[in-house]
Amino acid sequence: MKELMSQFDWKSKTILVTGGTGSFGRKFARIVLDELNPKKLIIFSRDELKQHDMRVDGYDDPRLRYFIGDVRDVDRLRRAFNGVDVVVHAAALKQVPACEYNPIEAIKTNVDGAKNIVDAAIDAGVSTVLALSTDKAVNPVNLYGATKLCAEKLFVQGNAYSGVDGTRFSCVRYGNVVGSRGSVVPLFEKQRETGVITVTDPRMTRFWITLDQGVHFVINCIERMEGGEVFIPRIPSMNIMDLAAAIAPGCKIETLGIRPGEKLHEVLISEDESRDALEFDALFLIQPSHPWWDRGYNHGGKPLLEGFKYSSDNNTEWLTQEALINLVGKGA
Repeated sequence: MKELMSQFDWKSKTILVTGGTGSFGRKFARIVLDELNPKKLIIFSRDELKQHDMRVDGYDDPRLRYFIGDVRDVDRLRRAFNGVDVVVHAAALKQVPACEYNPIEAIKTNVDGAKNIVDAAIDAGVSTVLALSTDKAVNPVNLYGATKLCAEKLFVQGNAYSGVDGTRFSCVRYGNVVGSRGSVVPLFEKQRETGVITVTDPRMTRFWITLDQGVHFVINCIERMEGGEVFIPRIPSMNIMDLAAAIAPGCKIETLGIRPGEKLHEVLISEDESRDALEFDALFLIQPSHPWWDRGYNHGGKPLLEGFKYSSDNNTEWLTQEALINLVGKGA
């Protein structure tokens, strides 16, 4: 991949993060304010209480702005994007059971919302948009994954609408976040008090990344992106039983059976996608596959072998129980 763009001057940038009161948004705000010192950082979300709670928790900085709004409302997005240089799109409905039970709501937020981000960014002249995706978007078996697959396609193809000199759209795709709201780690920590841990299937594996790693990966990709890429970090896997043993040692484990829309193993790069992917020391990069696409890519990197699949069960890097405990202890 090309060298880090040192000319990317964060101090002159106005940044907006959608879903800014979520786990990612809060960590992103702290790291960006502490390490990058932007001109302005806008927290865009629909929940006034969570924005109030952020202020109370110390997110009260003269560089911060709080905007109430919903990604379903394109007019509000256009107003919020006025004067913005960089948008990080983290807003989504992401709980699999909730998306299954409320499919239209999931589509309105995750798919229509992605379209609105693309339209508003182009109309407002935003230069850079990076959207967060998930391993569940690869060969999806649930509605959440399907909506995120659609969102990825919208952002990649959004470059066709913006043109060569317009807004640049790219995506990052990674696995489960250690300790994020709704993840299995807080669930196990709560169940630990009862002495009984529930797992769906003891064979299950997942990719794991910390919030801190996820935020720094997003920042790195913003500095490197040219538009149209899907960035995937090289991250470790862990078996669910090892995870349970690390979080709740000595507890009884009950097997519930795999849930509807759940996979035994997650995939970050499918075999078909690997034909357009490049390998680097710390990440993989999927390039746009369309023959009409020409933005002068200069990524470098090594093409993947035929038939390569980046799956949580065939990963070459595994997270040990000790390493996970260390991550959780640091607050992920």
